[in-house]
Amino acid sequence: MPDRGPSRWARPSVILVATDLGDLDRLMPFALHQAHQSGARVILLHVLGAGAGISADPVGMPYYDPAAAIDFAIKTLEPWRSMARSQDIHCDAVVREGHPAQQIIAGARQFKADRILLGTRSRSKVSKLLLGSVAEQVLRSVNLPVITVGPEAHLEAASGTGSQRVVLHATTLRETSCPSAALACEIAAAHQARLVLMHVLPPLDEMRRDHLPTGLDSTALRELQILAAETGANELCCTTVETRIAHGHPAIEILAASVDLKASLIVLGSTSRSAVHSLTHDRTVYRVLAHARCPVMTLRDSEEDSVPLPSEHDAIHL
Repeated sequence: MPDRGPSRWARPSVILVATDLGDLDRLMPFALHQAHQSGARVILLHVLGAGAGISADPVGMPYYDPAAAIDFAIKTLEPWRSMARSQDIHCDAVVREGHPAQQIIAGARQFKADRILLGTRSRSKVSKLLLGSVAEQVLRSVNLPVITVGPEAHLEAASGTGSQRVVLHATTLRETSCPSAALACEIAAAHQARLVLMHVLPPLDEMRRDHLPTGLDSTALRELQILAAETGANELCCTTVETRIAHGHPAIEILAASVDLKASLIVLGSTSRSAVHSLTHDRTVYRVLAHARCPVMTLRDSEEDSVPLPSEHDAIHL
C-alpha cells in the first residue's frame, strides 16, 4: 500500500467502511460526516466469512447457499449507499467472500483507501472486552489510519456543539509516537480543533514509593513538551498543542480525559506489532476502543503484511 503520509490521511479521499451489516447504524453517521468534511469517496465493504451462506432446507438439513447471503448483504447495504449518494457523496458497495481481515486489507489496497472505518463491540455483563479478531488483525496489519467506533460512541458527542472540537492524542512517548502525533496535529488543524497530547504515568503511590518525580516534576512531562513543540513546528499544523499528564491506569485515564475534554477523536500512539501486543496484554487498547464515546484512530508505523488482492470473481459490486 503506497505511503500517502499524514496530509492525505488527515484529509482522506477514500474511506473504506468495513461492516458486518449489524453495525451500519453506528458506523455510517461517522462515515458520512467524515466524507462531508473531506469530500471523500466511501466504499462500503461486507465480507461473507466461512459459514455465512449456510441455510437449512425444509427438513432442517444444512446446505450452502451463498447467493442468498449475497442478496441479503446487497439489500442491506443499498439504502445506505442511496443515502450517501443523495447527499452528493460518491459511495459504492462491495460484497466479497473469504477471510474477513484479509479481504478488508486487500480492499484497502485495491481502492487506495486513506482510512479504514470499522466497529468494535464489548461484552459488558462481566466487563469482559472484545475487540473482535477481525478488527485486531486489521489494526495489526495495515500501514494507514484505522478508526474504530465502539458501542458507546455517538456522533452528537463527538461533533461537539457550541465549543471548539478537541483531538486527544494518547502517547507512550516512544519514538514511534512522532508519526501519529503529526497525524493528530494535521487532523486538528484541518478541523480547527484543539490538540491535546496526553501521557499516563503509573499511580502516584507507586512513583512516590520508588522516589520518582511525579506530575509537573516528571521527566515524562518534559518529554511530552518536547514532542508538543516538535509537533507544533510542523508547517501543516496550524493549531495550539497542549499537554496533559495523568497518573493511574492508562485506559481509565485516557477515557476520563476524553470525556472531560469532550474529545471528538482519540488518536493512539503509533504501534508496531510488538507494541500492540504489549498494550493489549493489559487490555488498555481494548478498553479504550470498546468504551470510548468518540471514534478512536490508531496508526501502525511498521511495514504492512503482504496480502494478495482478490480476483474479480470474488467481488460483487452494487
